[in-house]
Order: sequence, then C-alpha cells, then structure tokens
Amino acid sequence: MNTLPILAPAYPSTLPVLAFSTYTTSLYPQTPVISQSLGFCSPKSLGTLPQSRSSIKSPSSLYPAEPQISDADDYEDDDEDDDVAADEYYDISGDVLEGVEQSDDETETPIAATEAPTLHEESKWQRVEKLCNEVRDFGEYIIDADELASIYDFRIDKFQRLAIQAFLRGSSVVVSAPTSSGKTLIAEAAAVATVARRRRIFYTTPLKALSNQKFREFRETFGDSNVGLLTGDSAVNKDAQVLIMTTEILRNMLYQSVGMVSSDSGLFHVDVIVLDEVHYLSDISRGTVWEEIVIYCPKEVQLICLSATVANPDELAGWIGQIHGKTELVTSSKRPVPLTWHFSMKTTLLPLLDEKGTQLNRKLSLNYLQLYASGVKSYKDDGSRRRNSKKRGSNMSYDSVDSMPESPLSKNDINTIRRSQVPQVIDTLWQLKAKDMLPAIWFIFSRKGCDAAVQYLEDCNLLDECEMSEVKLALKRFRIKYPDAVRETAIKGLLQGAAAHHAGCLPLWKSFVEELFQRGLVKVVFATETLAAGINMPARTAVISSLTKRSDSGRTQLSSNELLQMAGRAGRRGTDERGHVVLVQTPYEGAEECCKLLFTGVEPLVSQFTASYGMVLNLLAGAKVTSRSNEANEMKSVKAGRTLEEARKLVERSFGNYVGSNVMLAAKDELTKIEKEIEMLTLEVSDEAIDRKSRKLLSEVAYTEIADLQEDLRVEKRLRTELRKRVEAQRIAALKPLLMEFENGHLPFLCLQYKDSEGVQHSLPAVYLGKVDSLNGSKLKNMVFAEDSFALNVVGTESSVNDLEMDRDVEPSYYVALGSDNTWYLFTEKWIKTMYRTGLPNVALAQGDALPREIMRMLLDKEEMKWEKLTASEFGCLWCMEASLETWSWSLNVPVLNSLSESDELLHMSEPYCEAVDRYKEQRNKVARLKKRIARTQGFKEYKKIIDMTKLTEEKIKRLKARSKRLTNRIEQIEPSGWKEFLLISNVIHEIRALDINTHVIFPLGETAAAIRGENEIWLAMILRNKILLGLKPAQLAAACASLVSEGIKVRPWKNNSYIYEPSSTVINLVKFLDDQRTSLLQLQEKHGVNIPCCLDSQFSGMVEAWASGLSWREMMMDCAMDEGDLARLLRRTIDILAQIPKLPDIDPLLQTNAKIASNVMDRPPISELAG
Repeated sequence: MNTLPILAPAYPSTLPVLAFSTYTTSLYPQTPVISQSLGFCSPKSLGTLPQSRSSIKSPSSLYPAEPQISDADDYEDDDEDDDVAADEYYDISGDVLEGVEQSDDETETPIAATEAPTLHEESKWQRVEKLCNEVRDFGEYIIDADELASIYDFRIDKFQRLAIQAFLRGSSVVVSAPTSSGKTLIAEAAAVATVARRRRIFYTTPLKALSNQKFREFRETFGDSNVGLLTGDSAVNKDAQVLIMTTEILRNMLYQSVGMVSSDSGLFHVDVIVLDEVHYLSDISRGTVWEEIVIYCPKEVQLICLSATVANPDELAGWIGQIHGKTELVTSSKRPVPLTWHFSMKTTLLPLLDEKGTQLNRKLSLNYLQLYASGVKSYKDDGSRRRNSKKRGSNMSYDSVDSMPESPLSKNDINTIRRSQVPQVIDTLWQLKAKDMLPAIWFIFSRKGCDAAVQYLEDCNLLDECEMSEVKLALKRFRIKYPDAVRETAIKGLLQGAAAHHAGCLPLWKSFVEELFQRGLVKVVFATETLAAGINMPARTAVISSLTKRSDSGRTQLSSNELLQMAGRAGRRGTDERGHVVLVQTPYEGAEECCKLLFTGVEPLVSQFTASYGMVLNLLAGAKVTSRSNEANEMKSVKAGRTLEEARKLVERSFGNYVGSNVMLAAKDELTKIEKEIEMLTLEVSDEAIDRKSRKLLSEVAYTEIADLQEDLRVEKRLRTELRKRVEAQRIAALKPLLMEFENGHLPFLCLQYKDSEGVQHSLPAVYLGKVDSLNGSKLKNMVFAEDSFALNVVGTESSVNDLEMDRDVEPSYYVALGSDNTWYLFTEKWIKTMYRTGLPNVALAQGDALPREIMRMLLDKEEMKWEKLTASEFGCLWCMEASLETWSWSLNVPVLNSLSESDELLHMSEPYCEAVDRYKEQRNKVARLKKRIARTQGFKEYKKIIDMTKLTEEKIKRLKARSKRLTNRIEQIEPSGWKEFLLISNVIHEIRALDINTHVIFPLGETAAAIRGENEIWLAMILRNKILLGLKPAQLAAACASLVSEGIKVRPWKNNSYIYEPSSTVINLVKFLDDQRTSLLQLQEKHGVNIPCCLDSQFSGMVEAWASGLSWREMMMDCAMDEGDLARLLRRTIDILAQIPKLPDIDPLLQTNAKIASNVMDRPPISELAG
C-alpha cells in the first residue's frame, strides 16, 4: 500500500541514460532505480551488471565462523587514535591509505571475469515467490547465502553476505556499518528465509514514519498478504508472516510473557526479531525499550540488530550473547559511496582537509584567512611552505595546521574574521550548483530556519521547464487526493526546486517532498536533523549549516555521531561516484572547529536503562484481586509474580550492568593504579622532597645559601599574592561608584578581559547596560536571584585586605553589557579590565522614541536567557549569551579597543587603586630580584636540575590527572542505576495501592497501568479510572486525553497565539479538578525520590475538541498559531491513547465506547496515518 499513489507514474523522458538503469530494489535505495518514485515497476535485467561494484568470494569460499566477523580484519585497531578520522565515514584522498591492503575478495573485479550470474527477468517479489516454492518442494536445506543473494540484481557486499551466513547458522547477529551502507538488505534476506520456512519475523523501528516506509517496501517484496503493520492505534494484517512495528509495541507484547513464571515462545510463533537502528539504545528518553526487548526476548528467537557505526559494537554483541544466546558480530568500515568533505565560505568552496586527509586545509586556518582578508600573500606559500612542513613532519591531528608567526588571535579578531566569511544560503547553493553537487539535503536546526531558507530561494529557479511541469502535475494530483495536506506557503519554493522538511509539516506533505526529491524534482531540501534518522532519502550532497544547535540548556555542540549520521545521507549508491559533505562557516564556528569534531571519532553506545511504572508492575505482578459472590474480601491467584530477587536478576541484565562488569572493573583498576602513581609523584615534588634532594646533591654551604633565599622567596611571594588581591579589591571598590554613576547617564564602553581554558587571553570591547539589581521586573534579574549557579560565594581575603574596612565595597555584583561580537555578557567587577569616559549617548533618536538604554533593556528581556559560563573566580563568574539580530546594529557601534584612548580610562583616576598597583609592581620586582640572586648562587646549576626534574614530574602528574578524569567520566557514564530506581518506583506503587510488593497482589489500578503505554503509566491509569470522565461527550473525552499528552507541543513564537480554539468549560473544569490529583501524585513521587513527569496541560485541548467535533482541517488551521505538524502530532498522540482505552482492563464500558467514537471521528485525513 503506497502512501502517495498519485506519484506512482514515472517519467522516463527525464531520466539520464544509464547502462544500468533497469536495476532496482525497493529495499536497497542506494542502487540504481528505473523510477525514483514510490510507484514501482517490474524491472528487466540487463545482460551484465555495472562494473563499479566490488567483487566478492566465489560461492565455494568458506567464511570464518568466529563470534566476531569483520570485512576489515586486516586493518589495525586504531580506535584509540583521536587524531585519525574514522575511515568508514569518508575517503579524503581517494587513494588506499599507506600500509592498508585490500584483501582479494575486496578488490574491484569485472563481473565478466568471475562466474557468470544467472539472469533474472522476474521482479524481486516473483523471485522471492519462486524461492519459497522451491523450499516447499525440496526442503529448507536449499536455503543458503547464495540463494538469498540471487534475488538481487546486484552483487551483495561482503559484510552483508557474512551477516546472512551467520543468521543461517542459527546465531543472533549484530551488524555495525556506516549509514546508508545497506544494512536493511540483511534483514530483508532474513525475512525471505523466514517466509520460505513458513515462519514469522517481526521487524521493529524506532519511528512510526520508518515503520510505514518499511511496510510499503516489504509489501513490494513479499506481496500485500504477507506483510502486516502494528502501530499504537492501527493494525493491518496483524497475523502476517512479516510484521512491522515500533519497538514500544514489541516491548509491550513481551511484557505479556515476561510476567508469567516461564516464557513461552509459542506466544509469538516467531523465529526472528529485527531491531533496526539499535543504536537508539543510547537515547536518553527511549533507550530502555531496546534493552528490555533483548532481556525479555525468548532465547530461541534469533535477533538481528542493525546499528550505525559506534565505538563499542563488540560490547553490544557480547552483552546480547551473554543474556540471549550465541551472537555473532559483523562490522563494516567501508562506505559504498566514499565521502569528500568541503567547507563553504562567502566567496569560495574549499576542501576541508589537506591532500592526505589527515589535517585541516591550511587555506582555512584563521591566520591564513586573516592575511587573505588583508590582501597580503603569505610568505610561506608555495615552496618555502612545503619545505617547512617537511621539516616538521606530518602529524595526523586537527591542531597541527601550520600557523603564522604571530601572537594568538583574540576572540574579537577571530569573530571578526568569521563574520566576514559567513556565506548567505544563495552563496553556498551556487557553489554546489557550479560544482554539480546537487541534489542536496541541507540541515538547519530550526523549523523557522528551514522555511526562511526556502523563501529566500523563491526567486532562484533550480528546475528546467520539463521538471517544473512535472512538479505542477504531481502537485495537482496531490491536491486532488489530499486537498487539506497541501502546504500553500511552500508551493512557490517547490516549483523552483526547493522544499522544507521538518516536524512542523504534515506527514503526508513530508512524504510528498521525499517522493519529489527521490525523483529528482526537488534539488535542495532544507531539513532538521530528524531527517537523518533512517528515512530513505539519499542525496549527492549533505550540507550541515552549523556545528551547534539550540536546546533546553542553551546552545549545544553536535556530537560526532550526530555529525556523521547527517553526513551519511550523502552519496547515492549506483548513481554517485562520491558523496559530498559541506560544512558552512558561521559567526561562531570555523573550519578548525569542524575539523576538530570530525577527528573526534564515533562515540560508544551508553546504556540509558531506567525503570518505569509499567516495568515494575509487569515484572512483579502476580495475583489479581477478584471478588467472589460470598467472600468479597478473598483473593484468587491468577498467576504467580516474580520475587524482588528474581526481578533484580532481570533488571541487572541490562547493557549498563554488562559494561560495568567488564569495562568498569578494568577502568576502576586502572584508576586505582593512576591514583597511587599520582600520590607517589606528588610526594616527589613536595617541598620536603626537593629539600631532601638538595641536601644530598649540594654542599653544606651551597645548600644553606639557597635554602635561606628560597625561604625569603616564599615569604615575598605570599606578600605578592596578598597585594594582588588588594589590587583586585581596590579595583572593585573603584569600579563600583563608576558603574553606579552611569546607571542613568550615557552608556560607557568597557573592556572585559579573561583567559580561556587553554590560557589564551581575550579582551572584549562592550557597551555597558547596567547593574542586574537595577533591572526591575526583568527575566535576567529574576533568574540571577533564583538560580544557585549565579550565587556569589566570595572566598574570604587575607587579613591585609580585610584591614581596608571596606567589605561592602569589595563585595562583587553582577552587571550586563553588549559586546562588539553581538554577545550579551553577564559579569562581576572582576572581569572589567578598564572603563572609558566615552560611550553611546543615552538620547532618543527622534522625539517620542524610547531611550537607547530602555531599548537595549527591552531587547535583553526578549532573549531566552540561555547563559553559558566562560570562566570563574573567587570574585564571581563571567557568563555569555548569544544576542539576537535586533541587537546587531547596536553591537556594530562598539569601537575596537585600539581606537579607544588610554586617557579616557577612568580607573587611572582612583588614587587607592593606582597606589595598590604600584605596591604590587614593586613587590613583583622584588620577587624577580630574589630569583636572580638565587640564580647567581654557587650551587644553582645542580639545584636547577632538581627543579627541572620536578617540573617534568609535575607535567606527568597533570597528564595522569587528565587520564584519571576521563576514566572517572567513563565510569560515571556506565554506572548502572536501574535497580535503585526500580525499588523507589515499587515503593510508590505499593503506597498508592496499585501493587502489594510483599504479596505481589496487583490491584485494579495496577492492572490498568500495566497495560498502558505512556510516560507515566500510573498517572494515566488514575485519570482513566476516574468516574468523572463518564460524564464527558466523545469530543470532550478527546480534549481531556489531549491534556495528558501535549508535552513538548508549542505555539509558534512569531505568531499571535490567540488564534487557538479554547476548550469547553466542561473540559476546563475537569482539568482543574485533575490538577489536585496530579499534585498529590507528584508529592508522593517526591517523597520516594521518583521523578517521572505527570503531564496535564489544557492549552491545546480546545484544538483537539474542535477536531473531534468535526471541524475541517482548513477551519482548524485558519490563522492558527500552531504548526500543522505539531497539531497533527498532538492529534495522533490523542488518538493513540483513545485507541488504548477499549483494550485496557477494568475500564468502564461507557468510557470505552466514547473513546472508540472519538478515535474513529479523529482518525481522518489529512492526519490519517495509513491514508492512501
């Protein structure tokens, strides 16, 4: 069943003439296809196969059967080398790396030189049917890797063959291979073998969209009658041999058996379960589901786990092998289409890396760009540069780029260079078009950014007349089929060849965009990162607009796995010789940051196993409370529950515990050794140890002289430290009245100064806005006083400073300023290097206008308050926050530091401060003179050897501490906590009378909660069992359910949110009533240390009530402040919970009837999941 049959017709006239254009497969999207649409046709095989595919061993070759198999066994293990980028994700130079040889079975061999393949005239599903008939006639023994490979019109890769062979040996299989390498083919081959044996296979995906996609693809292979689909609210052919579902559906099915005394695989009658995208195991919110499936799955069921490349696939395979049974690991480090990395700037598109692919392209270094911008040609260009680089050698590291012989660039210099090189969308697009790198997927990490990019390109036509007419025809058919699903604001861009793809779009519209893109009728898709999560939409180029994205905790950097997942969308198998990944210059990141992240390497899978109410209830539940007619209080046992000890054994089989029992023990052993070595080395660098060595090495006279001078030096250094603190205190005391004086006057310029973590000093010009205390009613003031992270816990100063009797004067306060780099800075007096008389006049530009200070305060208050800490000290911290475009013009009026006059510096006017500075300088000179006296002593030469050795030892201690910190972080990551949470949740369940954890008797509330799918099952069960719901009409019931699942749904901040339907008064009163129950549950959870959200938000309930009352989609979306995709997602969530109600135990029949009515009314286009 195709989602969009209107797109089925192919247009051969627009396809390029390719020798291999008739090869196709619905499941292997990288292979050449005759039509790039969801409408499939029966392929006709040519006499020869394309010769760009690597050959494999002949069918008679034997493959190793060890538990771990890899097609890169001849390669050295270099996971520890952070300087070498993972070669599975790109091939920079295009050549084989030095020292790496291809095995015979990996070399490129023309098909004609090997055994001639059998020619197939049938379509794939006909070949599958033929194989099934042969198995029926001759038996299962004829199924082997060659038979399964024969259903494809191309030679399968080695890792695919190895995985198929492992599966046919009866093992479970873990496959770790790069994105878009063809892992799904392995699952499809396993499905063919399973169907031929007349058994069943379950295929799970993390996303409903992926489930629907696999459903369509597998029906093309196996026919409609053999493939089924299970989602939370729909079931299609649920008894089919191949059943597609989301992982949560399978987990809940497994709960039905795990609660029994013994698991019975007959419950499923399945041979195989495929866990696609198993690297989701690391997902914080959903990773537990994957672990539960592996833990609860009957051992006689084979598991096929498909993962993107991760750092620890051996740990995953080892864990599954330990708790489930024989498991073999198959890894691949080869991409079928190698990637080339580029970097886009305002005027040019350059390779990101050098010719060897081991370090940054020198033309992208900051110093080179600085010289280029100033029009100066680097004297190191050409021959001299190459000679120098040869002398220094080649280090495979991002930071080994040749640097100019100049002082380190300040943050202001770096930002200036970066801003000058930021390209517009149109700049990068024409760079791609000029180099024939379209079509492209362009990742932008906000919906608004995606839509704005499409609008920006509305006047740039990327299609020819023929292509445009095809788009118009497809759009016309789509409008006829789904009139409400058309995104009117996107049509103009679509007709130019550009489209947006994000969660704000309707699923039907996104499928339409995907269809056009696959047919080559959309040249660039602007998408959020969700598009990288397994959706079948390969492109020639992937553009990644930024290395950072906004999150709830502020702006966060992409992980290396996220970067490589998006990059994996580039390169279409059978169409492109190379894929291209383009990273883009931004005001915040340049090529050096891109290169650093690229060379970081892939991250390991980390267990996110956490207990839930559903887990605890299903594992511990035993007897049900049933009333007899004559003995109302007696209990009848229906089944025996697990004891806490039995439940603990299950919970402790988590991936985190497995890693802990292996990796963590080794890490702890190493950590213990490191700590002992640090302790020993610390003793060697102590004053006593240095003194002891000096006595032994020096003569009595020389030792006495140096010892006396060293003691004098320590005394003088202590005094220097005290005087430095006095300077700080006097500077704060001098700045306070100056800052107070300018609270209502003009806006003076400041120089903020700090050192970053690498010791580089940054000087930042800024314009002063005011003291945080004076910003009455502002979000910033409320945040600073409310959050502990902004507390000023000043360390007490020495007595010499306290004697100044100005404690109040040296107590720091927070101030705010706008930097020249368009960044807000929150700081104390500690970080102000100096303050100037000059500044921006606080005068309105025109009569009636607000004053500049008021305008800037208003702009500051509009920010989201996502502050990041730059540095800290005993006198408070320095924070920064990216400002908005509205403040850009203000930041441009902040002058550079060298244009500000020293005579305008106000600190020089403070006599106490100047006096403190002079005394500190005098003491500093005194310390320097003492050091010179020590250097002229008789035994200093020998003493210096001791000091040099001490410094080397201190460096070693520093390295060991860094290693210790990394190990500690790793241990914290893998420290299992599932059982502790399990016990805490069981206490809540016991007290709320859902389950008696002593007798394992489950009460009606627990029965209902155990059968629900949701974030907080107890909370949902409490609501659905409440008799107050019985008085609701179906539409009101839908609105009430929506209030339970609306978490994460937002209004569009750039629109007026008054255009949202309000819920009826009945629903509003109901939500108010339920809020008291919610408060009680939250208090109970807090009492027992449980933190599971209880969602209750009626903000969008009116929209759901309107839809359930029969309003049309057009009426719903008219001037609506919600994105279409958000509303559709909320409606689908509501339908999901409504569809569960009729299946839940001990729910009133009237409520079940109303839920069915509401669900049926709501499940209509354009949000119908199975529409079309």
